[in-house]
Order: sequence, then structure tokens, then C-alpha cells
Amino acid sequence: MKKVLTLALCAATVGCISAQKINVDNAKKLSGKFDKIEEARSLIKKAMEDPTTANDANTYYIAGKIEMDAFDKGFQNGMIKPDDPSANPEVMAQELLNAYKYFLQALPLDSVPNEKGEIKPKVSKNIVGTLAGHVNDYFKAGADMYSAQKFYPEAYEGFIIYADMPDMAFFGNKAPKLLDADRAQAYFNAGISAYSGNEVAKAADAFKKARLLGSDDSKVYMYEIACWQTLAQRDSALDKQAQDAIMEIARAGFNKFGLEEPIFFNNLINTYVQEENYDKALSEVDALLAQNGNNANLLGLKGFIYDRKGDDNASIEAYKTAVALEDCDYETLKNAAKKYLRVGSNKYGELAPGDSAGKLAVKTGYFDVANDICQRAKGLKSDDPDLANVIDNIDYALQTYF
Repeated sequence: MKKVLTLALCAATVGCISAQKINVDNAKKLSGKFDKIEEARSLIKKAMEDPTTANDANTYYIAGKIEMDAFDKGFQNGMIKPDDPSANPEVMAQELLNAYKYFLQALPLDSVPNEKGEIKPKVSKNIVGTLAGHVNDYFKAGADMYSAQKFYPEAYEGFIIYADMPDMAFFGNKAPKLLDADRAQAYFNAGISAYSGNEVAKAADAFKKARLLGSDDSKVYMYEIACWQTLAQRDSALDKQAQDAIMEIARAGFNKFGLEEPIFFNNLINTYVQEENYDKALSEVDALLAQNGNNANLLGLKGFIYDRKGDDNASIEAYKTAVALEDCDYETLKNAAKKYLRVGSNKYGELAPGDSAGKLAVKTGYFDVANDICQRAKGLKSDDPDLANVIDNIDYALQTYF
């Protein structure tokens, strides 16, 4: 009786394996037929879900081939008839992404040793050749998904796959040879896509990869800093990690772009200030002042450092020197006006009610100076609500206190 049952179970198992292999074979036959793609997907899905074929490399290879053949067919049809349904850029981009994921599932299964301990890949060579032949299509897939506002994961994945390909070990000597500048652009695009999809950590990593490939675009550095600032704002537990990252990025940005892009040195100094390492911040600024002479942005930074340090007199002196320069920039002017207003308000609050001479000294030494600085700043940028608020506060003080 046991023998009969065993034979019956074996027959059932063989029948199941045979049925799923038939599904794989039938799906393969439908590959490349756009009107049959859903039927092919359904057949291969059954094989992927069944234990008898779920760990077979060929199952996932055929799944990937179905998607890649659909893409190739759509590309051919689009050359003849651009509005052919199979040539829809978004549809084709999704087919490429699907194919990649299936192929990556097939590769490790294709290298599993057989019962003799031998590794005899059957589909890996075809997968490598197919992906290598479509490398540029993945960049376009990212662009098409971005245009369709499918920022993450679709657009991000398209750009990342393209940029990562030269470093993928499974390609071996078939790895695509891409220019670093092109890869950096793809990583940058992936970063923009991830950020647009609210995946800020993924965006930061993509921007970093673009930076490390030597991107000459300063926005790569700026956006990477912005990502870490956003991450720290969302999670205070990331403060230290964010500060360290911003320090690294800002230093790299400053080394590459110098004072032509002040944002990098400014962020570098701001990181020191956040760590309350005021002496280091001041020494960095003084070293550049020694090399470049009086520079409004650098002097403004010095005023900022002393302000955070709590040394109002030194802060005022630094800002005073900065605003005396004819080419003083807008931000430095605005920050100087704020500093004069704050210090003037504090000094006015310390005066005795009847101290007319003291009031006049505060008015001319702080509030009038702050007002003059604001007018200069307004001439450079008249539509800043922050500056308008400073002016309103100065006007109120002048009309009320004096």
C-alpha cells in the first residue's frame, strides 16, 4: 500500500513540475507578442509562485525576456508608427525596469551548484549581453518616467541602473564603458527624482555618487547638503551624522569651487559654529581674509561667528567693516542691519528714561545705521519679506522711541 501511495505522490509531483514547465514554455512562445503580453505574464507568474519552478533561473529569465522582448518590439513599432500603443514611452520604460528586476533574480539562481557541486550557468551570458545592449535605454527610461511624474521609484531606478552598470560585478569584462561625466549626470538625475519622490536619504546617496565621480556641477554639492539639512530637520537623531556629512561636502565644494560659490565655505563655517568651535571657525575665515584681503562675505561670516559666540562688539565691528565695502553683498547687508537693530534695541533697553544723550547715541549709532544699511540692501533686492520686516521694525523704533 505504501509503495502505491509513494508512486502516486511521485506522479503528482512530476505532473506539477511538468505543468509549470509547460507554463514557462508557453510564456516563452508568447514573448514578443504585445497583444499577448498579459497572458505571458500570467503564465510566468504562476511558475514563479509554484515551489517546483520558483527557484529555477529559467523561470525568471523568461519573465525578464518577456518584458525585454516587449520593449524591443515597442521600439521597432515606434520607428514605423510613433503612436503605436506598444511604443508608449512610459510603458516601455516600465518593461525595461521589470526586465532588469527579473534578470537580477535569475542570475544568482543560475550559479547554484548542481548535485555534483558543479556551477554551469545556462542563462547568465544571455542576460549580461541583453542588459549591456540596452544600457542607454535605461537612462532614457529614467527620463521618460520623470516626464510622467513617476519620480520614485521608477525614474530613480532608471537613472540608477544606468549609472551603476559599469560597477556591477556580474557583467565581468562585458561591463558597459561609460564616461564619468555621463554617470555623474545620471546619479544627479536619480537624486532629483528621489528628492521629488520624498526619498531624501536615497537622494543624498545619489548626489554623493555624482560628487565622487567628479561632477563639475555645483548643484550636485548644494543639493546633497540640502538633503542632509532636511534629514536632520526631520529626525534630530541624525544631527551629528548630518553635521559630519555637511562638513565633508562643504569642504569638498570649497576645495573645488573656492569662493566663487560662497555657499560651501558658509556651510563649512556654520558647521563649526553649530559645534561651538568658534576659534576654528574664526581661524578659517581669517586665513582666507589674509589671502584675499577684505571680502564682504568673509567679514559677514566673521560677524556671524562673533554673534553666535555672544561677542556683540566684535560682531558689530566685523559687520561695520563689511558694509563699508562698496561691493558688499545683499545677505551680508541684511544680516548687518539685523545685528545693528538687535544690539541697538538691547542698548536702548538699558538706558534710564531721562537719558537723552544716551538715546541720541543709540539712535545715531545703531538705528540710523541699520536704516541706511537696509536702504542699500533694498536697492539690491526689493521684494524680500524678511528685509521688509527688518525695515518695519526699524521704522517702529525710530517713530516710537525717538
